[in-house]
Amino acid sequence: MPGNDVAAVDQLAQSYKRLRAEIAKVIVGQDSIVEHLVISLLSRGHCLLVGVPGLAKTLLIKTLSQALDLKFSRIQFTPDLMPSDITGTEVIEENVGKGSKSFRFVRGPVFANIILADEINRTPPKTQAALLEAMQEHHVTAAGQTYPLDEPFFVLATQNPIEQEGTYPLPEAQLDRFMFNLWLEYPSADEEVRIVKTTTSQYEATVSSVLNAADIIAFQHLVRRVPVADAVVEYAVRLAHASRPGQPQAPDFVQRWIRWGAGPRASQFLILGAKTRATLFGRPTPDIDDVRAVAAPVLRHRLVTSFTAEAEGVSPLQIVEKLLERAT
Repeated sequence: MPGNDVAAVDQLAQSYKRLRAEIAKVIVGQDSIVEHLVISLLSRGHCLLVGVPGLAKTLLIKTLSQALDLKFSRIQFTPDLMPSDITGTEVIEENVGKGSKSFRFVRGPVFANIILADEINRTPPKTQAALLEAMQEHHVTAAGQTYPLDEPFFVLATQNPIEQEGTYPLPEAQLDRFMFNLWLEYPSADEEVRIVKTTTSQYEATVSSVLNAADIIAFQHLVRRVPVADAVVEYAVRLAHASRPGQPQAPDFVQRWIRWGAGPRASQFLILGAKTRATLFGRPTPDIDDVRAVAAPVLRHRLVTSFTAEAEGVSPLQIVEKLLERAT
């Protein structure tokens, strides 16, 4: 790695420490979630966050956008939401002086740096597809015109694991577009005491900006330049291959519990996540432990379990943990 890239890795590691300190002014705990959100952002990925109501999902992503000096937009997905409500629409504009009319494109809430797609499974598939297209292509097309989205562009979609009636679950092909699937857990008793004390008093935290859009784009390019040893890449590929039933290296429990395993995109995200995690902690290249650290959020939503697994109460996360135990 060139000397200027080594210095940039050190700069990123220091910025990440300051970023964590700023977020901690508002968010109590959730260290792993914050780490994975930053990894996904710097890897140019997107996140699917699953958690019950009241766990500060909106506050977390809003605080992250403030600490990164990025434009934040929240979209509440509902059954009647239309694609144009997300991407924008054309309106007729009248020029009184010339007596003429013309169409003008009014940008929707997707034109921001950080998008919180709240309860994405509550809206019909065509509206989901409008957001997922923007996630993949980083642009919006309306009336034959293409409008590029602002960079960096990061989508955090949320789902409520409790209420499933009247929802439209994301199909596997669309789930695969999310780099990470993160599960937000309840805080510990000590953390909840701190939450209650701070949120029921006059305490108001002021979050300072640590990085801006130009810094983040530069660090995204830096992550792509990070070298990776062949052994680390081969480990990530073996891990993804082991999740696929019918493959020679797939263990017996995979043949029994999984119908479809993780595709090549999982291998790519394992390496991208490992590279980003290494730079966040000031290391110039990732090792196998970095791959293992991001394996659960990368693989969890890419495993389609069998009826046998469901009958035996085996979750995708448990399968990932067994894969990590067997992986060499």
